[in-house]
Amino acid sequence: MPDLLTDVHDFPPTAILTDRVHRVLGLNPSAFTGPGTNTYLVGVGGGEPVLIDTGAGVPAYLELFQRHLGETGVSVPRRCLLTHVHPDHIGGVAGLRELYPELEVYKHPWPGKDERFPVPMRPLADGDTIEGEGYTLRAVHTPGHAQDHLCYYLEEERALFTGDVILGVGTTVIPLDGGDLGDYLDTLRRLQTLDLARIYPGHGPPIDAPQEKIAEYLEHRLMREAQIVEELQSGVKTVPEIVASIYRSYPAHLHGAAGQSVFSHLLKLEREGRVSGDEGDPPRFQLTDGGDGGARNAGRGA
Repeated sequence: MPDLLTDVHDFPPTAILTDRVHRVLGLNPSAFTGPGTNTYLVGVGGGEPVLIDTGAGVPAYLELFQRHLGETGVSVPRRCLLTHVHPDHIGGVAGLRELYPELEVYKHPWPGKDERFPVPMRPLADGDTIEGEGYTLRAVHTPGHAQDHLCYYLEEERALFTGDVILGVGTTVIPLDGGDLGDYLDTLRRLQTLDLARIYPGHGPPIDAPQEKIAEYLEHRLMREAQIVEELQSGVKTVPEIVASIYRSYPAHLHGAAGQSVFSHLLKLEREGRVSGDEGDPPRFQLTDGGDGGARNAGRGA
């Protein structure tokens, strides 16, 4: 679930990105998905490609997917890799399995969530590799946006398929259900250690300056944390009050999603002993003694 995406114009429903990678758009545009969810065919120049993500389950996606295979001569994929269990990435899996019964589906397990999508799923863990003619994909466990989130590193292109961890436009919500801001910051720092030439995000266009984008994401989160602490310096606040202040330039219909990320920041600060919250509805938060020390020096980024 991306956060505060702006419109992306001139975004074709299908695209040949490289001789290994094609994109087929999930056809589910919204304020939170931008032009829609990207699904990727990887290894199109060899034998059987692999599909990464399946879109939201929009019926027209299956027609678009089949048409793209027919027009480009790409073989039907026999394997599908899922980044995570959020519906705009996994919602199309049942339709694809009905269309292609031999399709094998892989993802990092999330018991209690995966069962909503009644298709057999093979488990993937951090470091597992998926190989085919002309491609080698390595799974990278990247929790924070979702506890089951995997990115996939394409060794031949030094490229990373990032799902919702890094977006082509905008930033990412840290949802209360399965999200964790501390894990997300650790994930971004881990991605900084990878040898990257390109990012293929789950929403929006490819990113050809990947390390700059990752640094921008880290700076953005530090900036939000500093803003939250600054709000608390003036007194006890609720999440809606903080959102109304620091997201005042954003449309009101996006404030609910922004509130999830603010709450995630507050939970992280609470674990660090810098903030305390009560049991109110909504809960009210305040700085603890010395709780603002780390945030005053945080950067004011994008």
